[in-house]
Amino acid sequence: MPKRRRDPSMALPSEITPREIYLGRRRLLGALAGLAIGGTSLASSPVPARLTYRKNAALSTTEPPNSYEDITTYNNFYEFGTGKADPSRLSGSFRPRPWTVAITGEAEQTGTYTLEDLLKPHPLEERIYRLRCVEAWSMVIPWVGFPLGDLVKRCRPTSRAKYVAFRTVERPSEMPGQRFPVLDWPYVEGLRIDEATHPLTILAVGLYGEVLPNQNGAPLRLVVPWKYGFKSIKSIVEIRFTERQPPTSWNRSAPHEYGFYANVNPEVDHPRWSQARERRIGAGVFSARQPTLPFNGYADQVAALYRGLDLRKNY
Repeated sequence: MPKRRRDPSMALPSEITPREIYLGRRRLLGALAGLAIGGTSLASSPVPARLTYRKNAALSTTEPPNSYEDITTYNNFYEFGTGKADPSRLSGSFRPRPWTVAITGEAEQTGTYTLEDLLKPHPLEERIYRLRCVEAWSMVIPWVGFPLGDLVKRCRPTSRAKYVAFRTVERPSEMPGQRFPVLDWPYVEGLRIDEATHPLTILAVGLYGEVLPNQNGAPLRLVVPWKYGFKSIKSIVEIRFTERQPPTSWNRSAPHEYGFYANVNPEVDHPRWSQARERRIGAGVFSARQPTLPFNGYADQVAALYRGLDLRKNY
């Protein structure tokens, strides 16, 4: 495929991310040999490839995004370790290409598809979302992806499909965290089908206009902005439509602490810390914690999904 000439009106990655940061990521790019999105091959590119996308201001927050460095060096991705810096330090050997995703379960259109197959009918868009983690820290991230609901519609789930389940790849040779029984591997997650098809729910393939780094869930991850950060499964290899509520890794590991729904609710404390306030990463060590908003500030858009449901019991 011929390489696409850069649009002179498009900002260079170096104009968005400090040069010392993106040059430090070149060893990660070597692990992405063969990736081609938007006509640019990362195998020979000296800087991260840019994605072709449109900006979706209607579904984006107006809060300023965190820096690229914040977003790519402070992560929860237990497959690479339990420390916040472990994913950026230990994910360089992970190979997100070639990549396939299995669509299974209660749907008419099932099968195994390459990532390119999944992306073809879905134009990418940038959405700037708040993400609050269960440990009471938060970030604002400019994701690039497409609505999960578009893919669900394309799969034509049957009337029996009430939930959408997800599974992460299991490669302990490349993901050192999977060599330890921190969780029951592989990591699994699930949503009700109305949550999965809500316009805010996306499958992300990039951030800051570039392909996802390994530590952020390359090459495909779930983003649900009104739920805790652990409802953000990464490196997805299976999407399954099911009639019964699927297991989720954290609920299975510690059901007294983590429920299926994982909605941000400042009125329900985690057994080991308060959920009433949060700390914005990158704001400084001495910055004041800010109040946590119900549904992470997305209540106007999503509260109706849970009408009649006791969110103190269904946490």
